[in-house]
Formats: sequence, C-alpha cells, structure tokens
Amino acid sequence: MVDDLLEAWRTNNRINLFLLERISDEGLRSTLSTRGGRDVAGQLGHLHNVRVWQLEKRAKDLAHGLTTFPAKVSPEREELKAALTASGAAIEAFLAGVMAGEPRRRGFKKGIFTTLAYFVAHESHHRGNVLLTLKQCGHPLDKNARYAIWGWDQI
Repeated sequence: MVDDLLEAWRTNNRINLFLLERISDEGLRSTLSTRGGRDVAGQLGHLHNVRVWQLEKRAKDLAHGLTTFPAKVSPEREELKAALTASGAAIEAFLAGVMAGEPRRRGFKKGIFTTLAYFVAHESHHRGNVLLTLKQCGHPLDKNARYAIWGWDQI
C-alpha cells in the first residue's frame, strides 16, 4: 500500500513536469488576469510554494533548504523544474514518513489518503487553470500532450 500511495504522488509530480516541458516560453508568461494575478509560470511556482508551506507546518526538517518564489515573481522554466523536483521529493519523503509513523510527521487529521488527495486536488486544480490560460491566450498544448496528462498508467 505504501508503494502504491507513493507512486500516485510521483505520477502527479511527473505530470506537472511533463506539462512544464511542453509549455512554450510565451505560454509561461501568459495570464488571464487583468489585475496583476499570476501568469502560468507563477501558477506553477505556487504549486511548489504550497508544498513548502505545508512541509513547514507538517515536517519542518523536510522544508529546510527549500525556498519559495515571492509573490508576483514569474519563475524561469529551469527554476520551476528544479523547485518542483525538489519539493516533489520532499513531499514523497513526508508521505513515506507519515505512513511509517515517524515522529514529527503530521498528516491531515483524516488520514494519509486525505493528505495525498489534498496535494493532488490542489495541483490538478491549478493544472486546469494553466491549460485554460494557455488555450485562452493562444498558446494551447498540442492535442497529444493534453490527453497524455490523463494517462496515469503511461506517464
């Protein structure tokens, strides 16, 4: 069961990285906001930031060395890739630690599956926002990439 739970998390993270690789440079700077909201790169940076903030509350030692992107900053592709890779590994270690009953690992009160579901739901929500922003701003992903993010057995 632990391996299955961790593989679900890894797949979620691979999808984020897959998506990042396929967004054009123009697409990363796209936004639907008319009031200074996040562009696509900022939305992906937000995924990383939320991971770090949750780790700071739930497994402080795993957040050590992870930095967040300041508000209104549009991270570069390589910064995002490095950040999502590092925070993805930290969340994996956190989930494994909660499952193993390690001290100072605090998942959600409703259990480890709710903890995992929170992270996946939050990140899926923002992936949907990213895809809509790209489409509306004229930088849609190609059809194969749009469908590939749903191929959890293949990605």
